[in-house]
Amino acid sequence: MFGLPVSVVAMIALAGLAAGGVLYALFLTDIENEQKKKRRLANIRTQKTDTASRKAVIDRASEGAKRKKQIQDSLSELEERNAKREQGATRPSLKQMLTQAGLRIDTKQFYLYSVVSGAALSLLMAMVGVPFLYLVGVFFVGTVGVPRWAVGFLRNRRMKAFLNEFPNAIDVIVRAIKSGLPLNDGLRLIAAEAREPVKAEFRRIVEAQQLGLSTPEACGRMYQSMPLPEANFFAIVIQIQASAGGNLAEALGNLSRVLRDRKKMKAKVAAMSMEAKASAAIIAALPFIVTGLVYLTSPAYIMLLFTTNTGYMILGVSAVWMAIGVFVMRQMINFEV
Repeated sequence: MFGLPVSVVAMIALAGLAAGGVLYALFLTDIENEQKKKRRLANIRTQKTDTASRKAVIDRASEGAKRKKQIQDSLSELEERNAKREQGATRPSLKQMLTQAGLRIDTKQFYLYSVVSGAALSLLMAMVGVPFLYLVGVFFVGTVGVPRWAVGFLRNRRMKAFLNEFPNAIDVIVRAIKSGLPLNDGLRLIAAEAREPVKAEFRRIVEAQQLGLSTPEACGRMYQSMPLPEANFFAIVIQIQASAGGNLAEALGNLSRVLRDRKKMKAKVAAMSMEAKASAAIIAALPFIVTGLVYLTSPAYIMLLFTTNTGYMILGVSAVWMAIGVFVMRQMINFEV
Protein backbone atom coordinates (compact mmCIF):
# COMPACT_ATOMS: atom_id res chain seq x y z
CA MET A 1 0.00 0.00 0.00
CA PHE A 2 1.77 3.11 -1.34
CA GLY A 3 4.93 1.11 -1.09
CA LEU A 4 4.74 0.65 2.67
CA PRO A 5 5.62 -2.62 4.21
CA VAL A 6 2.83 -4.91 5.36
CA SER A 7 3.95 -4.64 8.98
CA VAL A 8 3.58 -0.88 8.95
CA VAL A 9 0.08 -1.12 7.51
CA ALA A 10 -0.89 -3.65 10.14
CA MET A 11 0.43 -1.41 12.89
CA ILE A 12 -1.55 1.57 11.52
CA ALA A 13 -4.76 -0.54 11.43
CA LEU A 14 -4.22 -1.78 14.94
CA ALA A 15 -3.57 1.76 16.12
CA GLY A 16 -6.83 2.90 14.47
CA LEU A 17 -8.79 0.11 16.12
CA ALA A 18 -7.24 0.89 19.47
CA ALA A 19 -8.12 4.58 19.10
CA GLY A 20 -11.72 3.66 18.12
CA GLY A 21 -12.02 1.37 21.12
CA VAL A 22 -10.76 4.11 23.43
CA LEU A 23 -13.22 6.64 21.98
CA TYR A 24 -16.11 4.13 22.20
CA ALA A 25 -15.23 3.40 25.83
CA LEU A 26 -15.11 7.11 26.59
CA PHE A 27 -18.47 7.92 24.95
CA LEU A 28 -20.26 4.64 25.73
CA THR A 29 -21.89 6.02 28.84
CA ASP A 30 -23.12 9.12 27.03
CA ILE A 31 -24.51 7.01 24.18
CA GLU A 32 -26.32 4.69 26.59
CA ASN A 33 -27.70 7.64 28.52
CA GLU A 34 -28.91 9.22 25.29
CA GLN A 35 -30.60 5.99 24.20
CA LYS A 36 -32.23 5.59 27.62
CA LYS A 37 -33.44 9.16 27.42
CA LYS A 38 -34.93 8.55 23.97
CA ARG A 39 -36.63 5.36 25.20
CA ARG A 40 -37.94 7.21 28.24
CA LEU A 41 -39.34 10.00 26.07
CA ALA A 42 -40.89 7.45 23.72
CA ASN A 43 -42.50 5.68 26.68
CA ILE A 44 -43.82 8.96 28.02
CA ARG A 45 -45.29 9.85 24.62
CA THR A 46 -46.84 6.39 24.35
CA GLN A 47 -48.28 6.69 27.85
CA LYS A 48 -49.67 10.13 27.04
CA THR A 49 -51.14 8.81 23.81
CA ASP A 50 -52.68 5.83 25.59
CA THR A 51 -53.99 8.08 28.34
CA ALA A 52 -55.45 10.47 25.78
CA SER A 53 -57.01 7.56 23.88
CA ARG A 54 -58.49 6.11 27.04
CA LYS A 55 -59.75 9.52 28.04
CA ALA A 56 -61.29 10.04 24.59
CA VAL A 57 -62.97 6.63 24.78
CA ILE A 58 -64.25 7.39 28.28
CA ASP A 59 -65.47 10.83 27.15
CA ARG A 60 -67.27 9.32 24.14
CA ALA A 61 -68.86 6.65 26.30
CA SER A 62 -69.90 9.25 28.86
CA GLU A 63 -71.28 11.53 26.15
CA GLY A 64 -73.17 8.61 24.59
CA ALA A 65 -74.61 7.59 27.96
CA LYS A 66 -75.58 11.19 28.68
CA ARG A 67 -77.26 11.53 25.28
CA LYS A 68 -79.11 8.22 25.76
CA LYS A 69 -80.32 9.44 29.14
CA GLN A 70 -81.50 12.72 27.60
CA ILE A 71 -83.33 10.82 24.87
CA GLN A 72 -84.92 8.50 27.42
CA ASP A 73 -85.98 11.48 29.53
CA SER A 74 -87.43 13.20 26.47
CA LEU A 75 -89.30 10.06 25.43
CA SER A 76 -90.61 9.58 28.97
CA GLU A 77 -91.79 13.18 29.05
CA LEU A 78 -93.48 12.84 25.67
CA GLU A 79 -95.12 9.56 26.69
CA GLU A 80 -96.45 11.13 29.87
CA ARG A 81 -97.75 14.09 27.90
CA ASN A 82 -99.42 11.83 25.33
CA ALA A 83 -100.89 9.65 28.09
CA LYS A 84 -102.37 12.70 29.80
CA ARG A 85 -103.71 13.93 26.49
CA GLU A 86 -105.28 10.55 25.73
CA GLN A 87 -106.77 10.30 29.22
CA GLY A 88 -108.31 13.73 28.94
CA ALA A 89 -109.14 13.37 25.27
CA THR A 90 -112.77 13.13 24.30
CA ARG A 91 -114.59 13.58 21.06
CA PRO A 92 -113.21 16.72 19.38
CA SER A 93 -115.37 19.77 19.67
CA LEU A 94 -117.27 21.18 16.74
CA LYS A 95 -114.80 24.04 16.39
CA GLN A 96 -111.87 21.60 16.26
CA MET A 97 -113.65 19.42 13.69
CA LEU A 98 -114.29 22.45 11.48
CA THR A 99 -110.60 23.38 11.74
CA GLN A 100 -109.49 19.82 11.03
CA ALA A 101 -111.81 19.70 8.03
CA GLY A 102 -110.23 22.87 6.65
CA LEU A 103 -113.49 24.84 6.70
CA ARG A 104 -113.21 28.60 7.22
CA ILE A 105 -116.46 29.01 9.12
CA ASP A 106 -117.26 29.39 12.80
CA THR A 107 -119.81 27.47 14.85
CA LYS A 108 -122.55 30.07 14.37
CA GLN A 109 -122.30 29.85 10.59
CA PHE A 110 -122.27 26.04 10.84
CA TYR A 111 -125.48 26.03 12.87
CA LEU A 112 -127.07 28.41 10.36
CA TYR A 113 -126.11 26.20 7.44
CA SER A 114 -127.38 23.16 9.36
CA VAL A 115 -130.81 24.73 9.81
CA VAL A 116 -130.89 25.64 6.12
CA SER A 117 -129.95 22.06 5.22
CA GLY A 118 -132.71 20.63 7.44
CA ALA A 119 -135.28 23.02 6.03
CA ALA A 120 -134.28 22.26 2.42
CA LEU A 121 -134.42 18.48 3.02
CA SER A 122 -137.80 18.78 4.77
CA LEU A 123 -139.17 20.89 1.90
CA LEU A 124 -137.97 18.31 -0.60
CA MET A 125 -139.64 15.47 1.31
CA ALA A 126 -142.85 17.53 1.64
CA MET A 127 -142.91 18.00 -2.11
CA VAL A 128 -142.59 14.22 -2.50
CA GLY A 129 -145.64 13.75 -0.25
CA VAL A 130 -144.20 12.68 3.10
CA PRO A 131 -146.67 13.37 5.98
CA PHE A 132 -145.98 16.22 8.37
CA LEU A 133 -145.33 13.88 11.32
CA TYR A 134 -142.37 12.33 9.54
CA LEU A 135 -141.07 15.68 8.37
CA VAL A 136 -139.97 16.34 11.96
CA GLY A 137 -137.59 13.39 11.77
CA VAL A 138 -136.44 14.47 8.33
CA PHE A 139 -135.74 17.97 9.64
CA PHE A 140 -133.74 16.52 12.55
CA VAL A 141 -131.67 14.34 10.23
CA GLY A 142 -131.08 17.23 7.83
CA THR A 143 -130.09 19.59 10.64
CA VAL A 144 -127.97 17.34 12.86
CA GLY A 145 -126.97 14.28 10.86
CA VAL A 146 -126.18 15.43 7.33
CA PRO A 147 -124.01 18.51 8.16
CA ARG A 148 -121.94 16.63 10.73
CA TRP A 149 -121.54 13.72 8.33
CA ALA A 150 -120.34 16.18 5.68
CA VAL A 151 -117.81 17.69 8.13
CA GLY A 152 -116.57 14.23 9.06
CA PHE A 153 -116.23 13.30 5.40
CA LEU A 154 -114.24 16.46 4.62
CA ARG A 155 -112.11 15.90 7.72
CA ASN A 156 -111.19 12.35 6.72
CA ARG A 157 -110.47 13.38 3.14
CA ARG A 158 -108.20 16.18 4.33
CA MET A 159 -106.30 13.79 6.61
CA LYS A 160 -105.75 11.36 3.72
CA ALA A 161 -104.44 14.20 1.55
CA PHE A 162 -102.11 15.22 4.38
CA LEU A 163 -100.72 11.70 4.72
CA ASN A 164 -100.07 11.50 0.98
CA GLU A 165 -98.03 14.73 0.93
CA PHE A 166 -96.41 14.70 4.39
CA PRO A 167 -93.46 12.34 3.56
CA ASN A 168 -92.57 14.50 0.55
CA ALA A 169 -92.54 17.59 2.76
CA ILE A 170 -90.20 15.87 5.23
CA ASP A 171 -87.88 14.91 2.37
CA VAL A 172 -87.73 18.56 1.32
CA ILE A 173 -86.80 19.56 4.87
CA VAL A 174 -84.07 16.88 4.93
CA ARG A 175 -82.58 18.21 1.69
CA ALA A 176 -82.71 21.77 3.02
CA ILE A 177 -80.86 20.75 6.20
CA LYS A 178 -78.23 18.79 4.26
CA SER A 179 -77.65 21.81 2.02
CA GLY A 180 -76.85 23.94 5.07
CA LEU A 181 -80.16 25.66 5.78
CA PRO A 182 -81.51 25.76 9.35
CA LEU A 183 -84.68 23.91 10.31
CA ASN A 184 -86.78 27.09 10.46
CA ASP A 185 -85.96 27.88 6.83
CA GLY A 186 -87.04 24.38 5.86
CA LEU A 187 -90.35 24.84 7.69
CA ARG A 188 -90.94 28.19 5.99
CA LEU A 189 -90.13 26.60 2.63
CA ILE A 190 -92.84 23.97 3.15
CA ALA A 191 -95.28 26.64 4.37
CA ALA A 192 -94.75 28.55 1.13
CA GLU A 193 -94.30 25.88 -1.54
CA ALA A 194 -95.98 22.62 -0.42
CA ARG A 195 -99.41 21.39 -1.44
CA GLU A 196 -102.50 21.68 0.69
CA PRO A 197 -103.24 20.71 3.41
CA VAL A 198 -99.55 20.32 4.39
CA LYS A 199 -98.97 23.93 3.39
CA ALA A 200 -101.66 25.21 5.78
CA GLU A 201 -100.41 23.07 8.70
CA PHE A 202 -96.81 24.25 8.34
CA ARG A 203 -98.04 27.81 7.95
CA ARG A 204 -99.60 27.44 11.40
CA ILE A 205 -96.21 26.26 12.73
CA VAL A 206 -94.45 29.31 11.26
CA GLU A 207 -97.12 31.65 12.63
CA ALA A 208 -96.77 30.05 16.08
CA GLN A 209 -93.00 30.63 15.93
CA GLN A 210 -93.57 34.26 15.03
CA LEU A 211 -95.77 34.58 18.13
CA GLY A 212 -92.87 33.43 20.33
CA LEU A 213 -93.26 29.67 20.61
CA SER A 214 -90.21 27.45 20.23
CA THR A 215 -89.91 25.11 17.27
CA PRO A 216 -90.73 21.93 19.29
CA GLU A 217 -93.78 23.58 20.86
CA ALA A 218 -95.00 24.90 17.50
CA CYS A 219 -94.57 21.47 15.88
CA GLY A 220 -96.34 19.82 18.82
CA ARG A 221 -99.42 21.97 18.22
CA MET A 222 -99.85 20.47 14.75
CA TYR A 223 -101.46 17.41 16.37
CA GLN A 224 -104.39 19.60 17.48
CA SER A 225 -105.36 20.55 13.93
CA MET A 226 -104.21 17.26 12.35
CA PRO A 227 -104.79 14.46 14.92
CA LEU A 228 -102.70 11.79 13.24
CA PRO A 229 -99.91 9.58 14.64
CA GLU A 230 -97.65 10.75 11.81
CA ALA A 231 -97.92 14.37 12.96
CA ASN A 232 -97.14 13.25 16.50
CA PHE A 233 -94.07 11.34 15.25
CA PHE A 234 -92.77 14.50 13.59
CA ALA A 235 -93.23 16.51 16.80
CA ILE A 236 -91.41 13.81 18.81
CA VAL A 237 -88.40 13.83 16.45
CA ILE A 238 -88.13 17.63 16.66
CA GLN A 239 -88.50 17.52 20.45
CA ILE A 240 -85.77 14.87 20.90
CA GLN A 241 -83.37 16.68 18.58
CA ALA A 242 -83.91 19.96 20.42
CA SER A 243 -83.29 18.42 23.85
CA ALA A 244 -80.66 15.75 23.13
CA GLY A 245 -79.06 16.86 19.86
CA GLY A 246 -78.07 14.57 17.05
CA ASN A 247 -78.28 14.40 13.28
CA LEU A 248 -81.66 15.92 12.49
CA ALA A 249 -81.42 15.18 8.76
CA GLU A 250 -80.85 11.48 9.44
CA ALA A 251 -83.68 11.35 12.00
CA LEU A 252 -86.14 13.04 9.65
CA GLY A 253 -85.00 10.80 6.80
CA ASN A 254 -85.73 7.74 8.92
CA LEU A 255 -89.12 9.23 9.82
CA SER A 256 -89.94 9.76 6.14
CA ARG A 257 -89.06 6.14 5.40
CA VAL A 258 -91.24 4.95 8.30
CA LEU A 259 -94.18 7.03 7.07
CA ARG A 260 -93.86 5.63 3.57
CA ASP A 261 -93.73 2.09 4.97
CA ARG A 262 -96.87 2.79 7.00
CA LYS A 263 -98.56 4.07 3.86
CA LYS A 264 -97.60 0.90 1.98
CA MET A 265 -98.92 -1.23 4.83
CA LYS A 266 -102.23 0.65 4.82
CA ALA A 267 -102.53 0.15 1.07
CA LYS A 268 -101.80 -3.56 1.49
CA VAL A 269 -104.43 -3.89 4.24
CA ALA A 270 -106.95 -2.00 2.08
CA ALA A 271 -106.28 -4.33 -0.85
CA MET A 272 -106.68 -7.42 1.36
CA SER A 273 -109.98 -6.11 2.77
CA MET A 274 -111.36 -5.05 -0.62
CA GLU A 275 -113.32 -8.30 -0.99
CA ALA A 276 -115.06 -7.71 2.34
CA LYS A 277 -115.80 -4.11 1.36
CA ALA A 278 -117.29 -5.23 -1.94
CA SER A 279 -119.48 -7.76 -0.14
CA ALA A 280 -120.62 -5.08 2.32
CA ALA A 281 -121.43 -2.69 -0.56
CA ILE A 282 -123.47 -5.37 -2.33
CA ILE A 283 -125.40 -6.24 0.84
CA ALA A 284 -126.07 -2.54 1.53
CA ALA A 285 -127.26 -1.91 -2.03
CA LEU A 286 -129.41 -5.05 -2.23
CA PRO A 287 -132.57 -3.52 -0.64
CA PHE A 288 -132.53 -0.62 -3.12
CA ILE A 289 -131.95 -2.98 -6.05
CA VAL A 290 -134.82 -5.24 -4.96
CA THR A 291 -137.10 -2.23 -4.45
CA GLY A 292 -136.31 -0.97 -7.97
CA LEU A 293 -136.93 -4.38 -9.54
CA VAL A 294 -140.23 -4.82 -7.69
CA TYR A 295 -141.30 -1.33 -8.77
CA LEU A 296 -140.59 -2.25 -12.39
CA THR A 297 -142.63 -5.46 -12.19
CA SER A 298 -145.39 -4.49 -9.70
CA PRO A 299 -145.57 -0.72 -9.14
CA ALA A 300 -148.87 -0.81 -7.25
CA TYR A 301 -147.50 -3.40 -4.83
CA ILE A 302 -144.36 -1.49 -3.84
CA MET A 303 -145.98 1.98 -3.81
CA LEU A 304 -147.85 1.07 -0.61
CA LEU A 305 -144.57 1.73 1.22
CA PHE A 306 -144.57 5.33 -0.05
CA THR A 307 -148.26 6.17 0.21
CA THR A 308 -149.43 4.77 3.57
CA ASN A 309 -148.48 5.48 7.18
CA THR A 310 -147.67 1.83 7.74
CA GLY A 311 -145.34 1.96 4.75
CA TYR A 312 -143.58 5.03 6.14
CA MET A 313 -143.13 3.27 9.47
CA ILE A 314 -141.70 0.22 7.74
CA LEU A 315 -139.32 2.40 5.73
CA GLY A 316 -138.16 4.25 8.87
CA VAL A 317 -137.53 1.07 10.87
CA SER A 318 -135.81 -0.53 7.88
CA ALA A 319 -133.59 2.52 7.43
CA VAL A 320 -132.54 2.36 11.10
CA TRP A 321 -131.75 -1.34 10.98
CA MET A 322 -129.95 -0.95 7.68
CA ALA A 323 -127.83 1.88 9.12
CA ILE A 324 -126.93 -0.32 12.09
CA GLY A 325 -125.95 -3.16 9.76
CA VAL A 326 -123.82 -0.86 7.58
CA PHE A 327 -122.12 0.53 10.68
CA VAL A 328 -121.34 -2.95 12.01
CA MET A 329 -119.96 -4.08 8.65
CA ARG A 330 -117.86 -0.94 8.43
CA GLN A 331 -116.35 -1.60 11.85
CA MET A 332 -115.60 -5.20 10.86
CA ILE A 333 -113.64 -4.20 7.75
CA ASN A 334 -112.04 -1.04 9.13
CA PHE A 335 -108.45 -1.82 10.18
CA GLU A 336 -106.13 0.62 11.91
CA VAL A 337 -102.44 0.49 10.97
